[in-house]
Amino acid sequence: MSPSNTCINEDVWTVVRFATFTRLLSLVLQAVLNAVIPDHVADAFSPPRSETPLLLDPVIETLFGGLSRWDAEHFLFIAERGYLYEHNFAFFPLFPLILRFLATTVLWPLCGFLTLHGRLLLAVAIGNSILFVLSAVALYRLSHLVLQDRKLALVAVLMYCLTPANVFMIAGYSETLFAALTFAGLWLLETRFTIGACLLLGFATGARANGLVNAGFLLYLSLQLGLACVRALSRGAEGFQYHHYVWELIRFVLTGAFYAALVALPFCLFQVYGYQTFCHPTATQVPPVLLNLARDKGYRVADAASPTPRWCQWQIPVLYSYIQDVYWDVGFLRYFQWKQIPNFILALPVATLGFIASYMYVMANPVLCMYLGLGDRGKDRKMNGLCNPRVFVYIVHSSVLLLFGIFCMHVQVLTRFLASSSPVLYWISAHLLFQYEPLLQDEKLFRSDQIQQQKDHKPGFGFMGMWRNNEVVYLLMHWQTCSIYTRCILGYFISYWFLGLALHCNFFPWT
Repeated sequence: MSPSNTCINEDVWTVVRFATFTRLLSLVLQAVLNAVIPDHVADAFSPPRSETPLLLDPVIETLFGGLSRWDAEHFLFIAERGYLYEHNFAFFPLFPLILRFLATTVLWPLCGFLTLHGRLLLAVAIGNSILFVLSAVALYRLSHLVLQDRKLALVAVLMYCLTPANVFMIAGYSETLFAALTFAGLWLLETRFTIGACLLLGFATGARANGLVNAGFLLYLSLQLGLACVRALSRGAEGFQYHHYVWELIRFVLTGAFYAALVALPFCLFQVYGYQTFCHPTATQVPPVLLNLARDKGYRVADAASPTPRWCQWQIPVLYSYIQDVYWDVGFLRYFQWKQIPNFILALPVATLGFIASYMYVMANPVLCMYLGLGDRGKDRKMNGLCNPRVFVYIVHSSVLLLFGIFCMHVQVLTRFLASSSPVLYWISAHLLFQYEPLLQDEKLFRSDQIQQQKDHKPGFGFMGMWRNNEVVYLLMHWQTCSIYTRCILGYFISYWFLGLALHCNFFPWT
C-alpha cells in the first residue's frame, strides 16, 4: 500500500471515530437536556398515539423523545400510518420508508416490548447515527477528490461532524439521509461513475425536494464532456464537418435530459401519487380519532364526498408547491417582514460563510467564472485547494441554494438547508481556518503535540483515539491561543450544535 493510501485510510478512520463520538455525545446531550428543560407548549403537529405503551416504551421515550419534535412527528406519523393528510405530502417518502423497514425487520424482535412508534423512534436514533458516519466518509472522499488537498479535506469533514445543523442530523428529519446520498452521489460523479451517481442523486430527490437542484451537476458534466469532445474533434481530422458539432450538441442535450430525468423521477412519481390520492380518491378508511383531529385542525383527508381540491385543476397539478404556498406560506419575498429579523439573524452566519466562499472564488478565478468554468484552465492555474477549477460548479450550486433560501424560504431553515446539501460550507470553514490560524500553519507544533499526547496516553477508539490526526480537537484544546477568526468559526459551529439540542428537543423554535 502506497504512503498516500495509508494516509487516506488513516484520515477515514479519524473521520469515523470523530463522527461516531459526536453522534453518541449528541444522543446523550439531547436526552439530558430534554429531561432537564421543560418542554415548550408549541402549536405543532401532534397526532394521538394509537397503541397502548409496552414495557420499554417509556424508556425509549425518555432516551430519544427529543428526536421526535416538530417535523419529525410528520415523518414518524407517515412511517406508521402512511400519507393520510394533505400536508403530509410536504415530506418525501424515502426516509419514512427506511424507518418503517428498520422497525419491522431489524427491530422486529423488540415488538413484544416496544410499540411500532417506539421502534420507529429507536430506528431514528440508530439509522441517523449510521447514516451520519457514512455521510462523513462520503464527504471526505468527495472533498479529497475535488480539493486535491488531503489536510483541507480532513479538516472540512471534521467541521462537518460539528455541523451547526447537528440537531437535524440526529433527530427524525431526512437531512442526514439526504446528505449521505448527495455526497456519495457527487463523489461517484467525480469518479465518472455517472449511472451510479444518477441513482444516488435520484434517491436523494426521494428524500428531499431540493434534490432536484442536483440535476445541475449532471447537466454541467454533460456540457463539459460535450465541449471536450468537440475540441478534440476540431483539433483532429482535417475533414471535420459542421454536422459533427450538431451531433455533439444533440448528444449533449439527450444525455443531459436523461440524467436530469433520472434525478427528477422520484419527485414526479410522488406528485402523481399525491394527485391520485386527492384528485381521484377512493374509499379510504381513516380511523375516527384521526378524522376528529383533521376536523379540529382543518387538515384535509382524501374523501370522495368532499369537493376536489383546487390545485387538482391546475395545468400542472404539483401538490408540493400547493402545500408550501398554503400551509407554510412559502414564496418569493414573503418572509421579508420586520418581525422576521430574529430569524434573519439566525441565518446570518451560514449566509455570511456562503457569500465569502463565492466572493473568494470569483476574485481568485475571474476569467474562469466568466467562461462558466468551461474555458482553458491554463497550466499555471492552482489545481488544489478551495479556489481550484473543479470547485466552480459547487460554488454555483451553493450560491443558487443560498439565494433561493434567502428570498423564497423561511430563512431560519437556511442553516440546515445548506449544511445538508452543499460541501461548500465546510470547505470555506476549513479554508479560513488554515488561512488565519497560526496553530494550523505550524505543522511541526501540531505534530509534536500529537507525539506527546500519544506518549502520555494509549491510542484507542475513545477520546485519545479521536485526538490522533484531529486538527479540530487540537484547536478546541488550545482555544485560548486560537486566533479571533478560529474562535468565530468554531464558536458558531459549537454554539449552534449545542443550542439546537437544547431548544429543538424541547419544542422551542430553532433553525
